[in-house]
Amino acid sequence: MKTLIRTFIAVELDPSFREEIRQIQEKFSDFNLKFVDPEIVHITLKFLGDIEESKVKSLSAALDSLLCEPFDAKIEGIGVFPKPSNPKVLWLGAKGNFEVLHDDVETLLKPFKFKKDERAFTAHATLARVKVLNKDQKNAFAGVLNELKDTKIGSMRVNKVLLKKSTLTPDGPIYETLHTVYLD
Repeated sequence: MKTLIRTFIAVELDPSFREEIRQIQEKFSDFNLKFVDPEIVHITLKFLGDIEESKVKSLSAALDSLLCEPFDAKIEGIGVFPKPSNPKVLWLGAKGNFEVLHDDVETLLKPFKFKKDERAFTAHATLARVKVLNKDQKNAFAGVLNELKDTKIGSMRVNKVLLKKSTLTPDGPIYETLHTVYLD
């Protein structure tokens, strides 16, 4: 029997950002949001979904061919998807060479025939998913968002990419690193 595992490719945030992430999340604690544990907040380069466990080795080998050089990134800005009037995802922005890295990942994974991302890639780290906001809450939420939109967390060096396994549990996802690619 084939074993399927839920997987994605990511860049982890510098652990020194966790406390600040926690503080940002606290500012949204009055709203009906499902927060991501600051310990596991990351930038997803590509969500692969359920794959056969037997493909991990060939995926890892493909990712080992990443050409993107290490780069410095700024973690700053708070925003939402899809739009402020209808927030579904609260995120922390990331600036740097992420588009080049994302395109490199997409190119290397072409032979595996994963579904191409429909939306343009926007480097971000999900902080929370919005459950429900009534009209008054939406206005208050927009106010907090506006107040925090220019938040600057800090800079970090992006020098590795991770193939991660995600196991969904009632207490939130558990992530396990299956493969690490060091950029050089």
